Amino acid sequence: MYKILILEDDELFKESLEDFLEDEGFEVVGATDGEQVLEICYENRFDLYLFDINVPKLDGIETLKELREKLDDTPTIYLTSYKDKEKLTEGFICGCDDYLKKPIDLDELLLRIMSLLKRSGKVMENIQLNDEISFDPKNRRVLKDGEDIYIAGKVIDLLELFLEKKEAIVTKEMIIEKLWEFNEDYSEGSIRVYINNLKKLLGKDKIKNIKGVGYKVEL
Repeated sequence: MYKILILEDDELFKESLEDFLEDEGFEVVGATDGEQVLEICYENRFDLYLFDINVPKLDGIETLKELREKLDDTPTIYLTSYKDKEKLTEGFICGCDDYLKKPIDLDELLLRIMSLLKRSGKVMENIQLNDEISFDPKNRRVLKDGEDIYIAGKVIDLLELFLEKKEAIVTKEMIIEKLWEFNEDYSEGSIRVYINNLKKLLGKDKIKNIKGVGYKVEL
């Protein structure tokens, strides 16, 4: 399930967006000011941001600028009543990917969201992992001969990380960042367990241990 963070101080409009997107199958979190966004993003990861520009404390442009400076490249759409080119140009310079002017057509917003997720590589067709096993990235499900099989959530998180970094080395630090929130405890043993579970799924020869560096998947 894709996660979207909305920055919007108009409560009625924010609730309308949340209801619409949740009905479309997204997980949605709302914030009313930029400082709140930064706090939320410190503990959570999202697939897409929907930001108003004119919000309290820290406006949408400054908020996105701070996130980009922290190397957060999450795709971002501005939903704004601003019409002047200077303000919109500033938004693009700070790292936004698209914008829609208010009032928003919700069907058009959905098309923009899906297009941006697809361009950023977040929307993918089912991925064939071997002759029997495939992965449905939209619903985060693993399939064997087309039938859903149960896989622990953190193993799926790990699978997603390897697919994102395919042909590259995945370090222990990358795994910790992907599988655990900043305030969660982890252990070396649990990392090995999840790696071994993934090897059982993909085939033990598909994940190479690069001694002292990390792991590499070869599909």
